Amino acid sequence: MILPVVAFGDPVLRQVAEDITPEYEGLSTLIENMFETMYDSSGIGLAAPQIGLPIRLFIVDGSDIEDDPSTKDFKKIFINAQILEEFDTAWEYEEGCLSIPFVRANVKRNAKVTIQYLDENFVQKTETYEGMAARIIQHEYDHIEGVLFTDHLSPLKKKSLLKRLGNITLGAIQVDYKMSFPGGKKPRMI
Repeated sequence: MILPVVAFGDPVLRQVAEDITPEYEGLSTLIENMFETMYDSSGIGLAAPQIGLPIRLFIVDGSDIEDDPSTKDFKKIFINAQILEEFDTAWEYEEGCLSIPFVRANVKRNAKVTIQYLDENFVQKTETYEGMAARIIQHEYDHIEGVLFTDHLSPLKKKSLLKRLGNITLGAIQVDYKMSFPGGKKPRMI
């Protein structure tokens, strides 16, 4: 089932998410729905807060990214993730977010990341990723920490985006995927 993506301005996007246990009801269905939602909205990652759930769960699938070998067969589920280390030379790359449509900006992130997490079977793993895979993980991990990619921008760049971010919060945008706006607002035609 395709779920609505929560729009910028919803408080759930600013919450630090809570750990979950293997007893979390409907987890496998939730994960399936998250992948379906991500694919429907042409995303490469989706965190539970982006569908309104303040839990430490995110999924990624960067397999279609052709210019970076780090994303070959990069389809994973991360539960209760903790980044242990972000390291190596930081590099800038243009990022966007399903919760912040039509806003893109260069974000500087470290080239490598070591992360500890549970897979969908609650088996603990510690792995190191680099390149685009590391960037995708850092972006989605930020979501479970209540951080958005726009938080990494300079004050001047943030100021230049205020009107567009305000329009997203108000639902004054039109997207080609299901979205949920703060306060239950319906998207308006612009």
